[in-house]
Amino acid sequence: MRKLLLFGLVILTGICFVGRLFYLQVYTADAYDISNDNAIRKVFQYPKRGYIYDRNDSLLVANQPSYDVMVIPREVEPLDTLIFCDLLKIDKLSFHKYYNRAKRYSPRLPSVFLSHLSKEDYAFLSEKLRKFKGFYIQKRSVRDYQTSIGANVLGFIAEANAKEMANDAYYRLGDLIGKQGLEISYEKKLRGKKGVKYIQKDIYNRDIGAYKEGAFDTLAVPGKDIKITIDSELQAYGELLMQNKMGGIVAIEPSSGEILSLVSAPSYNPNLLVGRERSKNYTKLYLDSIYRPLIDKGLIRMHVPGSPFKLLVALTALEENSIDSKTNIICSGKYVYGRNRRVMKCHCGGGYRNLNSGITYSCNSYFAMTFRNTIEKYEDPSQSVDIWSNHIKSFGLGGFLGNDLSVGKKGNIPDGSYYDRMYPGFQWGATTIISNAIGQGEILVTPIQLANMTAAIANKGYYYTPHIIKSIEGETMDPNFTTPKHTSIDPSYFDPVIEGMHNVYKKGTASFLKVPGIEICGKTGTAENFIKIDGVRQQLTDHSIFVAFAPKDDPKIAVAVLVENGYYGARWAGRIASLMIEKYLKRDVTLKRMERLVIEKSLKDEYLKPYSGKPFKINDQ
Repeated sequence: MRKLLLFGLVILTGICFVGRLFYLQVYTADAYDISNDNAIRKVFQYPKRGYIYDRNDSLLVANQPSYDVMVIPREVEPLDTLIFCDLLKIDKLSFHKYYNRAKRYSPRLPSVFLSHLSKEDYAFLSEKLRKFKGFYIQKRSVRDYQTSIGANVLGFIAEANAKEMANDAYYRLGDLIGKQGLEISYEKKLRGKKGVKYIQKDIYNRDIGAYKEGAFDTLAVPGKDIKITIDSELQAYGELLMQNKMGGIVAIEPSSGEILSLVSAPSYNPNLLVGRERSKNYTKLYLDSIYRPLIDKGLIRMHVPGSPFKLLVALTALEENSIDSKTNIICSGKYVYGRNRRVMKCHCGGGYRNLNSGITYSCNSYFAMTFRNTIEKYEDPSQSVDIWSNHIKSFGLGGFLGNDLSVGKKGNIPDGSYYDRMYPGFQWGATTIISNAIGQGEILVTPIQLANMTAAIANKGYYYTPHIIKSIEGETMDPNFTTPKHTSIDPSYFDPVIEGMHNVYKKGTASFLKVPGIEICGKTGTAENFIKIDGVRQQLTDHSIFVAFAPKDDPKIAVAVLVENGYYGARWAGRIASLMIEKYLKRDVTLKRMERLVIEKSLKDEYLKPYSGKPFKINDQ
């Protein structure tokens, strides 16, 4: 029995070995990964990142060579760290930090030890680094900005973090990835595809040549060049007008949805985030809690829209037959409403007001009446607000626009259920939420939503999804950007509203902003601005808001401007809108006095008020 048992064990062991060998060679042969073969070293060839051009083919972003010191931790031999650190101009603490980071990532795979060496550093180190086993220099390209503008549009690239590497196996420690703007929105188009060379090593860990004569090697595939919709000349002009101010400008071509300008102020030079100083500069920008230059204020700064929202209040009322263009009221300089006889002030000058003059002089009383007529059309106010809300949302407000920009906010357009939750057990109605009539209350929008709304009005009832891509090398346009989105308002109702906007420039609240030779339609806006300090709600200078499009009968540009703490709409936002329109349509500016006034104006004192310890005083000069 013992002999049989021993014999059986030998036979069983043999069968196991044969079965395992058969499984490895037949069933898992295609699973062999030369990347994990310890006798093979993988060397990446980084592709050329795609170039970025503006709508007029001006080169905005190119590439420049950069050199990284790479390390394979397990191949590092004992070395004199003082000499090594002196060569790389780093301290010993940094050496251990970089080395341990690489070792944690992988002891046997190469990773970046020190990035962004200059050409001079490379020339000096290329020979000397050979003495330090496990270290070598790898060449790749980093961004070379051919402009000092549009940092919020272009974005920047930086090393991929742990989360990004976990989400996409393409990236390894030290690889660069788009972090903001176009660089992140079109990362996969711009980055290209890395090439790989497999190097065979001998038993002494020395390179002996290409593995299988390079049969598995691949070439790097360059990233695709892209053309964007931004007019770099208009963008530069917008940034000049917004210097020493906070806010945003969004300009759109109504006939296509192409974004002509996307200004966020204050901005920064994109070249600050390239090279060895990138980390230090980024930290400085990130920690600026007053001006927040890394925040794109045209895309994510939410605020009440103020009087430009009256245009949608009017269009909704026309669609619901709550008013017509001849409906009029007598404005006494205030609108009194509710059981408690509350008062909404009006600064239109008083007198008879209809749709045209209500828009022209921005009459609060007229639009309060218009809003009430719409909400009180049905017995159930919740149902009425739902209908009203859906009309407003059809202009792209209260939701993501579906654009190709890297960030965005939904804003807020309340519906009936919103107020049911807000006023539980209370019989709310039109007068409860009357502040919506003049673009205050619970409504929140972003500048890009206001610009898109203005484009939809210019088009008399439709818009194209705002987008920043004009073309991608070798690809067709996304149909989402070429398919019109129609509002819920009948096109016939837009003419009287547009005529009112035209009169805003001819004789209304923006009459001093006329541009010679251009018929502009616009609307001024002033949005209340509150802040909490030590838990106490205090009011700062109002935000200046303005929307406009031109020319009246063949719109080429729609623009929305927000100047934070800029006071009334025509004061700064209106001036900037007029200058932007003239600059784009004429390629020159004749309003030199207005231009000089805007450029020289600084609002920095306004932004420092909360930190000055001085009492606030509304600037009403």
